[in-house]
This record gives sequence, C-alpha cells and structure tokens, in this order.
Amino acid sequence: MFTGIIQAVGEITQTQPNMDHSNNGLSLSIFTGELDLSDVNVGDSIAVNGVCLTVTSLTVNKFTVNVSQETLNCTQGLNQTGIRVNLEKALRLSDRLGGHLVSGHVDGIGIVIKFEPAGESYELIIRAPDSILRYLAHKGSITVNGVSLTINQVEGNEFSINLIPHTLAMTTLNELAPEIRVNLETDMLARYVAKLLNI
Repeated sequence: MFTGIIQAVGEITQTQPNMDHSNNGLSLSIFTGELDLSDVNVGDSIAVNGVCLTVTSLTVNKFTVNVSQETLNCTQGLNQTGIRVNLEKALRLSDRLGGHLVSGHVDGIGIVIKFEPAGESYELIIRAPDSILRYLAHKGSITVNGVSLTINQVEGNEFSINLIPHTLAMTTLNELAPEIRVNLETDMLARYVAKLLNI
C-alpha cells in the first residue's frame, strides 16, 4: 500500500530479459536518486511510476525488480533505459497518510491532452480510458505516474488537474507534454463503492 506522495525521482539504468520467468518480461535496475534504502529489504515493495514492484536485490543507491510481460502490457514507461521515474516505498502503519490510499495497481493508461501554465501553477488535462470514467469525480483522488492528485473537473472522457510548483519540482510530472502516455490508478474507495452499488 502507498500514499502517492513521491519520495524521490530515480532512473531506470538497465533493462534486460527476465531470466526468472523464461524471458517473459524484464529485469530492471533503478538508480534511487535521494531515496533512502537503509530500511528496505529484498522482497519489499516500491512503487515505480505508480506500479508496485518487488525488490529482488539492492545496494546503497540502486535496486532491481522483475516486471512481468502482463505488467508491461498494462503500464507505461517501464521498458526503457534513461527514463526518470517517481519512487515511493511501501506505507508503514505508523506513517502519515499525506495523499490517499494507493495500491500500486494501474487501472489504465491516460493520454496528456494539455499541459500549460495557469498562473503560478500548471493545468494538466488527461484523456482517460472508458473503463475508468465512472470512478472519476470532481475533487476526487487519482494517481498519475504514482503521484496522488485531486481532480478539478471531469468533462466527457477528460479530466483536469492543477499542479502546484512543489509537485512539479518533486516529481517527473514537469516532463509531461501533449500525447505523452501516463499510468493512472483511480481511487480505490470509488472502485469499492461502484462494486457495492453494482454500477
């Protein structure tokens, strides 16, 4: 479980066939940037651009993970070296919940429609896949590439977000541009409510 509050920006430094799964998927080496790995062990979870992955080995400033082909098919940005990624260690029960409850399971891929200055902030508009539209709500929560954000408005299959300078400075969202694809995870409470109401 995660909160969507990014702890560091890292970089995928190496990708290679995942030998543990008969070449099905990839093994990634990720440079951690400023992420402290002193309390991380093999087998722990780290969210990489919003995708929950299991640490298979680690050093002081690098860790490796295996990514299945299924995960690669359902997400964006985990199959290229040199890609900067948002990192967050798994939530502990004693931690503050600064964002919202995030599972690290991507619900769909969105496409950036607009990313432009709006006063001191930036306006981000994303086109969402039809499969998640019923979970999007005004002032509801959503995760974009692992970052917990608040939806300002929903119109059709597009939703808008206001990005403050701090969020842009602490994440990779400052690299967005029209047509870029992003990992989206909807609010899990919205998913459960929809399930209970059978809608």
